[in-house]
Amino acid sequence: MFTLKPISPDSVSGALAKAERYRLLNEPGEAESICRDILAIEPDHQQALISLILSLTEQIPQDAHAFGNALSLVDHLQAPYDRAYFAGIAWERRAKARHHGGGQGAHPYAYEWILKALELFEEAEALRAAGNDDAVLRWNACVRYLGRHKELVRRSEDVPEPIVSE
Repeated sequence: MFTLKPISPDSVSGALAKAERYRLLNEPGEAESICRDILAIEPDHQQALISLILSLTEQIPQDAHAFGNALSLVDHLQAPYDRAYFAGIAWERRAKARHHGGGQGAHPYAYEWILKALELFEEAEALRAAGNDDAVLRWNACVRYLGRHKELVRRSEDVPEPIVSE
């Protein structure tokens, strides 16, 4: 069996740049692998964690475990802002993947998950540094998404009619 080889600490910044390039080339699996190599030698490397979270969320439509894996990594982010913001990204991408994937209950689930993303973006907005409107931009994108997709609605609470005997 083959074993993984560690990268050198001197290569971390270049590897991180490569991971970003792979994400931009729509190859999140390659980016994920690079981030995991970085984290193998620097487990608390915040930018590698963020890049890994983003690459996992980009795989949500194809990988049923990607959302849970990404969300579990959010807790390792040091800044409360980052935890809220990147959790919001994960929920937003999960919602959109579910909506685009369709199937039974897709619309109410997508709607609820967008609401969860909005809640997290609002939390991040309250924690943001001056001049950082990333959470506001994501909030607005989610609101516009809901505006374009009127089929996304709250789950209805179907209450059965009582049976009345005559």
